[in-house]
Amino acid sequence: MSLTTIFIASPEGANGRNVVANGVTAALAQDNRKTAIFHPITCRHDAFTDVLIHTAGADETLEQARVICPNRAILDHDTARDEIVRRWESFVPEMGADAVVIVGRDKRPTFDPEGFTLDTQVSADLKAPVFLAVCCISRSPKEVQRTVAACASETAKAGSSVAGIFITGWDPHDIDKAKDIREELSASAAPVWIIPAHSCTTDEEAAASLKLFQQAAPAAEVLAAIDRSDFRRPETPYAFQAELLTRAKADKKTIVLPEGEEGRILKAADYLLERDIVDLIIVGRQDKILSHGRELGLQNLRKAHFQAMDDESVLGPMADKLCELRAKKGMTPEQARETLKDPSYFGTMLVVLGKADGLVSGSVNTTAATVRPALQLIKTRPDASLVSGAFIMCFHDHIAVFADCAINLNPTAQQLADIAVQSSQTARAFGIDPKVGMLSYSTLGSGSGPDVDLVEEATRLVSEKAPELPVVGPIQMDAAWSPEVAATKAKGNPVAGHVNVFVFPSLSVGNIGYKAVQRSSGALAIGPVLQGLNRPVNDLSRGALVADIINTIALTAVYAQE
Repeated sequence: MSLTTIFIASPEGANGRNVVANGVTAALAQDNRKTAIFHPITCRHDAFTDVLIHTAGADETLEQARVICPNRAILDHDTARDEIVRRWESFVPEMGADAVVIVGRDKRPTFDPEGFTLDTQVSADLKAPVFLAVCCISRSPKEVQRTVAACASETAKAGSSVAGIFITGWDPHDIDKAKDIREELSASAAPVWIIPAHSCTTDEEAAASLKLFQQAAPAAEVLAAIDRSDFRRPETPYAFQAELLTRAKADKKTIVLPEGEEGRILKAADYLLERDIVDLIIVGRQDKILSHGRELGLQNLRKAHFQAMDDESVLGPMADKLCELRAKKGMTPEQARETLKDPSYFGTMLVVLGKADGLVSGSVNTTAATVRPALQLIKTRPDASLVSGAFIMCFHDHIAVFADCAINLNPTAQQLADIAVQSSQTARAFGIDPKVGMLSYSTLGSGSGPDVDLVEEATRLVSEKAPELPVVGPIQMDAAWSPEVAATKAKGNPVAGHVNVFVFPSLSVGNIGYKAVQRSSGALAIGPVLQGLNRPVNDLSRGALVADIINTIALTAVYAQE
């Protein structure tokens, strides 16, 4: 049975929310589903989480269910989301549950102007549909409807969706109010239940409230709403990064870092080593690197392997192999040793010799300095005509691939087709079902000229090379991206409006395009992934943040698993 998840979100986070969370938990547990509770934003003295754990019959503690205290979450929503998603990645296998009830924030005296938004974002991060719990105490039926609409809108903005609506706090003697609320919410696509008011902070109160809940919301109806198959599971940047680290850790690979004296590299290495996500070879002298690490306050660098560049036991065989690989270029032993004074070449040869599975560089060196040794020594795969560079673009609720944004200046139609096929393979490697758009200033014949002819030919070649691959082209960016625009510009085309692999016609357009989207939309850009090499080598931007380096190292490790 696949994991069932449901997120209980409420603008109030009080007793009504508790009644709903307890009732939903009971419905799942009584359906013989092993049910766990995840209450990520709550204090370490919270009593209600233990009530839910008792209702679920779960072998679980409050400390396992919670992640971050509310006061910390209020101060920094981004950190809260990051910590919650990373904990979720270990929580799910740890619990081994069939279902997880995820409970949103609790009512707090401290005002958090974006508190409900945080709940909806976390629901999207955890790919869980939402049950809204909205209190009708002190709200008229019209105010209830407006509150529900506002909450549903915020949920949709986050990329999640509402699976059911619980109106709580109802006085069973006020029949007219219940009737008016139902009328106000009659247009709702999600089922609506009106739940009588009841306290629910102890086991005794929970047991009493459960009877009222089950009368108002029969378990079969609640379960049917949870099990709906039309829920679109979003992919947020936080979820993607956490999943990336989980996948890297599941099949650990060894990655070499040639820029061992750069502080950002060492901070990223320390983070990954602390969590045992990858094995690392850091190029440089161990004593010097560890001393630098101590200055930076790092405590886990000793877990890495250090490779000095003057270690003759490695340098000798490396120089011999380099002479062998570059024999046609007349490489001599003296030239080989001189070449290997360059950390990029030295690190690349560690991959060639099988001491590492991949390489990450570029925080100090140029792209050319990273790519040139890879092209000369690792070389392209037998089925690859070129190396191209793709970025994994993480938007607020989905992931896309942009290529080529790093390597090929003005690709031919044949090269564009190869870039498209390579990029679709990259998409699959990271869990994306590829739909390719060959970008142009023309959509399916709306414009003409040599540049359009190039993309038309490239699209034809893609269909020839990979007939099973969904592709559309030439197509403008807006028609590739938006179903609404596609309905006008590419009517009836099944790929237009749903593209998630965007192939740019030149390096200039691709590089400008990914950076414009990254900066204007706030999308997270991971990469570039160098496609087509025999072993994974990935380049960093010289402006890369520590988080960027962590992601790229993890991405390289996952690519090495293929």
